[in-house]
Amino acid sequence: MADFTAQDVQSLRQATGAGMMDAKKALAETGGDFDKAADYLREQGIAKMEKRSDRTQGEGVVGAYLHNQAGRPVIGVMIGLASETDFVAKSDEFIQTANDIAMHAAAANPSWVNREDVPADILDKEKELIAAQARNEGKPDQIIEKIVDGRIGSFYKENVLVDQVFVRTDRFDGTVGELVQQLAIKMGENISIASMARVQIGGE
Repeated sequence: MADFTAQDVQSLRQATGAGMMDAKKALAETGGDFDKAADYLREQGIAKMEKRSDRTQGEGVVGAYLHNQAGRPVIGVMIGLASETDFVAKSDEFIQTANDIAMHAAAANPSWVNREDVPADILDKEKELIAAQARNEGKPDQIIEKIVDGRIGSFYKENVLVDQVFVRTDRFDGTVGELVQQLAIKMGENISIASMARVQIGGE
């Protein structure tokens, strides 16, 4: 069995834009060699997101979901899913994905679309709380920074849309970000979540 860790998989995903299963397969096929795995993904046509990221996204759709069940909070969500061409934006799969992400946002209640959207003061406060908790647990100072880096990932998974596990596991097993990446690979275009608006009446 190839010798690689979950962190290796995550690093490869971040570097190439590949999904989790594709990154795992690439590392397994190349004996855990990071550079060879990245080359493998490029050869397979998977790691193209970086090249596509510079291409203008001038088209897209607004996906929508409304939850209006008696006795429960009323929740409405709109998701702006951007693409390069009108041809892709008008495809049934693209429109359905936008609507599915809106449904996910209604259920999972993310606060931000991307990690970069998290205000610096909120992120700094969260890191301070994690560090304080680690000290209270008796963790040595030399490893607290690593603990903070590890646990902040949980904060992103709870609060950032693209880092959340997609709620429709029957349709896709992975994060919302990976769902968008998969669609981008399939369509051959630069696709991203451009905006999110969520309104809730009732409940907490």
